Amino acid sequence: MFGFLKKKKEQPVEIEELSIEEKEALLAAIEQLKKEIDQTEEIDRLAKLFEEVGLKSAELGDKDQAIEQLEKSLSLKKSINDGYKKLMSLYNEKRAEAARAGDDQGIDRYMSKMDDMRQIAKKLTITGNK
Repeated sequence: MFGFLKKKKEQPVEIEELSIEEKEALLAAIEQLKKEIDQTEEIDRLAKLFEEVGLKSAELGDKDQAIEQLEKSLSLKKSINDGYKKLMSLYNEKRAEAARAGDDQGIDRYMSKMDDMRQIAKKLTITGNK
């Protein structure tokens, strides 16, 4: 009658492919950032550099590298900015992949990581830091 109970057709998700030039530019930027990381000792700056590498790695589609770099950033300086948001999104994607694969340990691992992230947000919100 009104279609309330009709199952919606799943729309295919269009993934925008990066051009070769865009990939090369991202890889070059990551290499430059890694050189800066090697030459930097200031904790806040290191955290920002790791975050930038993580975000660019995510843009390239390298989820595992992105997670590793974003986790390094948060281990140096807790914040709830773009790196935090991307890391939470990546954890959720990994959790969904584990669920589709029937990997209960993977689901638990990423749910736990997401809980840890929520605690960071809660703590920073209470203290007024971002």
